[in-house]
Amino acid sequence: MEIKNFGIITSGGDCGGLNAVIKGVALTALKHNIKTYVIPNGYAGLYNLIDFDKLVELNYDRLEQIDVFLAGSEAGNSRVKIAKIKDENKYERIKEGLKKFNIDVLLIAGGDDTGSVVADLSEKGIPCIHIPKTMDLDLMTYSVGGDSTINRIAEFARDLRTTGRTHNRIIVMEVFGRYAGHTAFRGGVACGADAILIPEIPVDFDYLYEFVKKRFIERIEKSDVKAGTVMIIVAEGLKDASGKELVDESAPPDAFGHKKLMGAGKYVVKQIEDRIKNDPEIKEFMKRTGQYVEGVYEIPEVREVRPGHLVRCGFTTPIDANFGLEVGSSAVYLALNNIFGVTVAWYIDGKIQYMDIKEAIQQRLVSEESVLIYEHMGICFGRKPKDKLEVSFEKITGKPVRHY
Repeated sequence: MEIKNFGIITSGGDCGGLNAVIKGVALTALKHNIKTYVIPNGYAGLYNLIDFDKLVELNYDRLEQIDVFLAGSEAGNSRVKIAKIKDENKYERIKEGLKKFNIDVLLIAGGDDTGSVVADLSEKGIPCIHIPKTMDLDLMTYSVGGDSTINRIAEFARDLRTTGRTHNRIIVMEVFGRYAGHTAFRGGVACGADAILIPEIPVDFDYLYEFVKKRFIERIEKSDVKAGTVMIIVAEGLKDASGKELVDESAPPDAFGHKKLMGAGKYVVKQIEDRIKNDPEIKEFMKRTGQYVEGVYEIPEVREVRPGHLVRCGFTTPIDANFGLEVGSSAVYLALNNIFGVTVAWYIDGKIQYMDIKEAIQQRLVSEESVLIYEHMGICFGRKPKDKLEVSFEKITGKPVRHY
């Protein structure tokens, strides 16, 4: 098919790298004399496209206003599932909107929910390509936003150590990661967290408490100024001991069926506080270190911090800027070769790799094997580590594959 105009959509949550995707698409399209138009506000904008008077064209002058190093998205986002729209003519309405603006192909950046809609649109005869984006890193391919989020988590946790140590507090920092704990895991490792709690590993709170207590007491007692802190990183999708997700049953689910989470950080704080209050060793520790004041300051403080959307905003890391430009550009080349209904995976050594969308959006979780080596370095994942780390060895040959 001859392509004269692309429409670009970013959908789902915002994150680092989306502006790089947009710029990668538009710059490559311009080199092939193809115009790119922003369809604003995600799938909401796509559904309402028929009512728009005009769209923004991404010419060279307009692209000068988009910086690849900024997070967020110049195209805007929304959480709308097309199939859930109560309009039996919704797909025809979308097609009429695309026809109105002569848009031949949709290039859509988003995660698993977004990808499922891309597959749906493709099956309805709308040519489109999925560009992987999710800060949770739970797609089968790398996705825009992951590295930026990991860096932000590590930065905030690192900075929080200063207030934690000043006040001798146990800090519990809750971060995004509903089903997969990749960013909590990697960000926590990078900031030197003492404990990292992720959805994939059920937490034994008795074990966690003894670990935290021992490390906290040792740090303060070894300090010449009796100062210390413990940092715990918690993914929002943490499950309780029975494996149940901590959700607000009274709140309605969103368009994709996700229930509102209740607050894993607060849950962890309460579990630790309950044990501190009933632990006679804590009073003696507070007295030994000159902190105890009866009726005023008898136990250490456990504080929850939620950086929330701060971990997905601000600036894009160089890795996400590079990857975003590459997959944005690659999506254009796939379209020029009439390859639609797929997910861009990588651009490596001059080759554009792609996957079936339904395969690409399958959930990829943190494997138990990934954390074992860190457990034996002394990081707690809320359980007792195996006595011995059993590893296998494999010699590989050829050129290493870049995995960002």
